[in-house]
Amino acid sequence: MRQAVAETAPMPGSSRKKLWNKIKRQKWLLLMMTPAFLCILLFNYLPLSGWYIAFSEYKLGGSLFGGEFVGLKYFAKIFQESSDLVYLIRNTLVMNGVTLILNLLVALILAILLKEATWKRGAKITQTVSFFPYFVSWVIGYSIVWSLLAVNSGAINQFLVRVGILEKGLNILGDPKYSWQLIILLNMWKSTGYNTIIFLSAISGISSEEYEAAALDGAGRWQQIRYVTLPNLLPTVSVLLIMNAGWILSSNLEQFFIFSNPTNWSRMEVLDMYIYKFGLKMLDFPYATAMGIIKTIVSIMLLLFVNWLTKRMNENSVL
Repeated sequence: MRQAVAETAPMPGSSRKKLWNKIKRQKWLLLMMTPAFLCILLFNYLPLSGWYIAFSEYKLGGSLFGGEFVGLKYFAKIFQESSDLVYLIRNTLVMNGVTLILNLLVALILAILLKEATWKRGAKITQTVSFFPYFVSWVIGYSIVWSLLAVNSGAINQFLVRVGILEKGLNILGDPKYSWQLIILLNMWKSTGYNTIIFLSAISGISSEEYEAAALDGAGRWQQIRYVTLPNLLPTVSVLLIMNAGWILSSNLEQFFIFSNPTNWSRMEVLDMYIYKFGLKMLDFPYATAMGIIKTIVSIMLLLFVNWLTKRMNENSVL
């Protein structure tokens, strides 16, 4: 019995030798990955040393680690003295959460429609047109929105006033009651085409034999979509949901910087704008850094929770 155990037990250092052999076999792939790894290390992980600012009395122009250590002073200040936290979280979650859900839903529907379209040239044109806004900067996007929705000179407002639908133009860019809807629609306009491409790629990977088998069983187009296409797209939806969940507290600073103004500030200020205001405008670097750390930790927790939830629901996960 001891002899059999000895024969089946791994030799000391065998696992290390296997690892070394695997590295040798994949040395060129690892070499190709080295520049990307160094870039991630240099620009994503080394800057985390700046988090020390949140625990010290850092002064502009001084040494990064030269400030007096104050522990969790600024973290306590955020929760005890900040009266803006509630509406900041509200604005951020509403705009980013609704954007995430609608982007995936609209992109999924559009991908299925493009797949089922009989006029393939029209489907390709639609795919290209929907994907183009992804490459448009928010500065150009604001110019387009201004030319269409400005109160007195916007093309849409002028048309609605001339035909008698409105007495005067709507202040879409300034009235707070339109702010959330504007940002959500703009995010959909910019990102739907990108997500559609991902869903179309997933659809192209579905075996034609599944559709043929469904057709032989008497399934029509709707039944094929319901019982073949959608179940096969569920893993892709899960992955996109997990990947985007970690960014639900992060907003595009350029977008909000451009579209925010004094009249709609109460509905447009999000966590990233708040951090920008305290960090670069008021030069309160410890407070802004502490807020950024809290946002990062909560984002990681959301990512892990959504990953766990999707794994429980359909056994698909990223982590």
